[in-house]
Amino acid sequence: MSRKLTLDDIADVRAYERERADFRSQVIDLKRRRRVHVGTIITFLFENRDTIRFQIQEMARVEKLTTDAEIQIELDIYNPMIPDAGQVCATMFLELTTDDQVREWLPKLANVERSVLLVLSDGSRIRGTIDEQHEQGLTREAVTAAVHYLRWDLTAEQVDAFAAGDVVLEIDHPAYLEAVALGSATHDELLHDLLG
Repeated sequence: MSRKLTLDDIADVRAYERERADFRSQVIDLKRRRRVHVGTIITFLFENRDTIRFQIQEMARVEKLTTDAEIQIELDIYNPMIPDAGQVCATMFLELTTDDQVREWLPKLANVERSVLLVLSDGSRIRGTIDEQHEQGLTREAVTAAVHYLRWDLTAEQVDAFAAGDVVLEIDHPAYLEAVALGSATHDELLHDLLG
């Protein structure tokens, strides 16, 4: 069964309002387990079917999207961020809260989106790839964007290594050398993604 969302998965506005409070609460808890802070200003949210459905539902609600064609555009944009078996996907956020931080960090971190690795217990280093659909709009040589969409594709052997021990999320950009081990709840969530 495909994990990708279809029009049938997206509730119309009235139906969504009825489920929104419960669904929002579930997704907030889910995101807590799937969010990883690396260093002081970069955060990753590892996406799955529920986080992406929430994103589309909220967008439809705020932007008052009601037609199948409008919803399909959102599905086409966000479905690539739902991982298939053997993949994990994440939205990377540069959490810059002042104009001074933006002016300092966006040029300093040009190409940081190409500098993110999963380091497995067997020493394997898997570099994330930029989601092709978003790359053209978000990637520049002299400055980075505040949001990027990344994917890691793992072989069966790498999935086994992921399951077998600690996993580190590492950024090897010369201006931002940071790494953090995934917590057990996050590790379990991502292993579920990988195993399909």
